[in-house]
Amino acid sequence: MVEVFKTNVQEAEQSQMLVGKLLERFPDSAVNFDLEDCDKILRVHATSICNTTIIELLNSYGYHCEVLL
Repeated sequence: MVEVFKTNVQEAEQSQMLVGKLLERFPDSAVNFDLEDCDKILRVHATSICNTTIIELLNSYGYHCEVLL
């Protein structure tokens, strides 16, 4: 399963920190950002994904995150 999110993460350092936090929470997943995309895409590949948890985690660090439809 793959879920794609729109974020407002701007810097590579920010994305690296968030990838680490997401992998702590979802250790069996693959997580990456595409900061070159206009929507600053976050992709999460996992067998089970909880969108709410991912959004809340990014929100807790001050970032906007929403499912990209």
